[in-house]
Amino acid sequence: MHYRVKEKINKRFDCNLLVVCSQHIILCQEKRLQCMSFQGVKEREWVMESLIRYIKVIGGPPGREGLLVGLKNGQILKIFADNPFPINILKQTTSVRCLDMSSSRKKLAVVDEHSTCLVYDVITKELLFQEPNANSVAWNTHNEDMLCFSGSGLLNIKASSFPVHQQKLQGFVVGFSGSKIFCLHIYAMNTVEVPQSAPMYQYLEKKMYKEAFKIACLGVTDGDWQALAHTALEGLDFVTAKKAFIRVRDLRFLELIHSIEERKKRGEHDTQVFLGDVFAYQGKFNEAAKLYKRAGAEQKAMNMYTDLRMFDFAKEFIGSGDAADKKMLITKQADWARNINEPKAAAEMYLSAGEYIKAIDIIADHGWADMMIDVGRRIDKGDRESLSACAIALREMGQFMYAAEMYNKMGDSKALLDLYVEAKNWDEAFVLVEKMPEHKNSVYLPYANWLAENDRFEEAQQAFHKAGRQDQAVNVLEQLTHNAVCENRFEDAGYYYWKLSIQCLDIAKDEESKQDQMLKKFHQYQHLADMYYAYHSVQRYTDEPFTSHMPEALFHLSRFLLHHMTDKMATPHGLSMVYVLYTLAKQARSIGAYKIARFAYEKLQNYRIPPRFQEHIDIGSVTIRSKPFHDGEDLLPLCYRCSTTNPLMNGRGNQCINCKQPFLQSFVSFETLPIVEFLLEDGITDEEAVRLLDLPSLKKPKKQQDTWKESTLGNAQALRLDGGDDDINIDDDDPFTAQLMSFEPGSDFQPVFVNRNLLKSMNRNEVIVLEWQTPLRYSYYRIILEDNITKCSSCNRLFHTEDYELQVLQKGHCPFCRKTYDD
Repeated sequence: MHYRVKEKINKRFDCNLLVVCSQHIILCQEKRLQCMSFQGVKEREWVMESLIRYIKVIGGPPGREGLLVGLKNGQILKIFADNPFPINILKQTTSVRCLDMSSSRKKLAVVDEHSTCLVYDVITKELLFQEPNANSVAWNTHNEDMLCFSGSGLLNIKASSFPVHQQKLQGFVVGFSGSKIFCLHIYAMNTVEVPQSAPMYQYLEKKMYKEAFKIACLGVTDGDWQALAHTALEGLDFVTAKKAFIRVRDLRFLELIHSIEERKKRGEHDTQVFLGDVFAYQGKFNEAAKLYKRAGAEQKAMNMYTDLRMFDFAKEFIGSGDAADKKMLITKQADWARNINEPKAAAEMYLSAGEYIKAIDIIADHGWADMMIDVGRRIDKGDRESLSACAIALREMGQFMYAAEMYNKMGDSKALLDLYVEAKNWDEAFVLVEKMPEHKNSVYLPYANWLAENDRFEEAQQAFHKAGRQDQAVNVLEQLTHNAVCENRFEDAGYYYWKLSIQCLDIAKDEESKQDQMLKKFHQYQHLADMYYAYHSVQRYTDEPFTSHMPEALFHLSRFLLHHMTDKMATPHGLSMVYVLYTLAKQARSIGAYKIARFAYEKLQNYRIPPRFQEHIDIGSVTIRSKPFHDGEDLLPLCYRCSTTNPLMNGRGNQCINCKQPFLQSFVSFETLPIVEFLLEDGITDEEAVRLLDLPSLKKPKKQQDTWKESTLGNAQALRLDGGDDDINIDDDDPFTAQLMSFEPGSDFQPVFVNRNLLKSMNRNEVIVLEWQTPLRYSYYRIILEDNITKCSSCNRLFHTEDYELQVLQKGHCPFCRKTYDD
């Protein structure tokens, strides 16, 4: 411990005694007490009737501490640092040498001039006891009934009214806290650790278990804690015993106490039985048995000796029992005889006696596969119970081939089939199920689950189909999809949703009763597949440091998602509107679409922003105000039906604001494709429509117009590529052109219908047909501007040809449905 100077008083003081408080110094000079501040200012003074012999600070609030003052005339006073009036506690006939007060301020210990320690009750002024040979005294601050005093080279510890415990110690006792005694010897302050074992055992002798526990808490050895716990338990003081056993972490006796407490709650109150249980746990079996017998519980004594394998002693308590007890005892003795012998020899003995079940149990417990095989071959095929037990044991050991031998011996084909399934021996299972077609579900269902667990989903679907469990095939894919979303594998989630939609379409085709429900799910899953497929790129852009997408592609992706996420359908699980808006705002700003960037930043203010985006969004929200309040004209999408220039954000979704024609995007760059969907008039089947489209077109080929124009202006020559006045070059002679404008502005969406003559007039190269399987109809699209558009025949998604070919070269399959080029 190191000390440092707090205050310095440049005065000289004459005093006999001095004590320090938190804010004052108390000086004693004969009969006078002076209270000085740390700055040397005298704040208060007390004058006593007699010479002051002892002063002790007994604590209190800072600046208001209490002091005990002992006078030569035997008077004991209490004063406070902020009170000018002393309080008389008591007066004795002899002079005071030392004194201390207990922590509760109810007891006062005084050492007089005759070296006698006297203890008084402060309230009644009664002398409680006195002890000789004392020169200093101190109460234990943690225990009201314990004090220590020193004298004649001995340390005396007294607890309550018990005899004093002594040990050698030089010096004066000045403090007693817990198990530590502070002793002043000449100029040194020593701390002495004093075990409280002696006072604790004094309390235990008087069966004062709670008081003994309080003493033990001050500091005793583990052995003392064990003695306290067992003594309290034998005294049936379960509360104190439980606390003591918790201190020594003895779980066995804690379980016993808990058991006794539960039995007491159920109405058992026989203390002799409880004490018998205690003795039994302590290993005092004879005493426990006597208590059980005295309480009329001979059954417990017999069970105790039986568990201990002391069968001779157990027989002494069987006389009052019945025949069932005798049988139980003999059975347990036989089991014990089997346990003390070699298990292999015991098994062989059971086999020679024909006790195959018991032998099989022993062999199975020890995992002796060779011996189990020999046993199975020795058993007669008529003993089906033993053969079945042997086969089950071999299955648990992993010996499937020998287990199959047992089932073949029994002639149990169903169990053999289950064995092949458990062993994943599918080839043998398929051969056997051909002979037992009624059990095909028992094979194909586990096989399908195994395929799904090993990521072989297409084969799993075929297996589910063979098992007649289309619904379970859908459930497996739904679970896989949910897992992919939870793990942020959104590209896989989109693929799984597309597989789910195709599965629903297959069910709708096969089961007419579920057609409406499955078609609804088909469209729902197709929509989700598009969403998760597009969101994969947005999520990778926001979470990863690099991206392979151009700003324009990310811009179109986020626009596509935003239009679909603002529809009436709820936002799909795992998709973050913040990520979409953040991507849209950044990319829109970078390519000059300032109006929609401003819209995205404003929408972001309504959402909880991740901390890593907060600063970027705050800065972007402020700096976007310096940009023009419009989007670049070259970025505005054009409707290829009515030639209307649309805003980048349409509150009604991904459609034209004038004719309501839905836009279709390329599923790589997500740019709007120059195509318009049309429907067939009633009475025209898909097969007829495709046949009419494949006929040679009656339409004249377009004339090639020379759009290069040369002009001379003064001394300058100019060469201009003129695209005409309109944005879209539409052939006025094309009968499909008139159909494009067959709508009323402001009304609901009116699709384009074509008849047979129109189909004949169309050029097959300008029409895209999405061939959906029944019960869906085909989808037809007319290419308005000449553009290279590729259709994936598997998923019916449309792409710019260059984008699609690049993706197939990079990945080896369609980017959406993962159909390989070879397929």
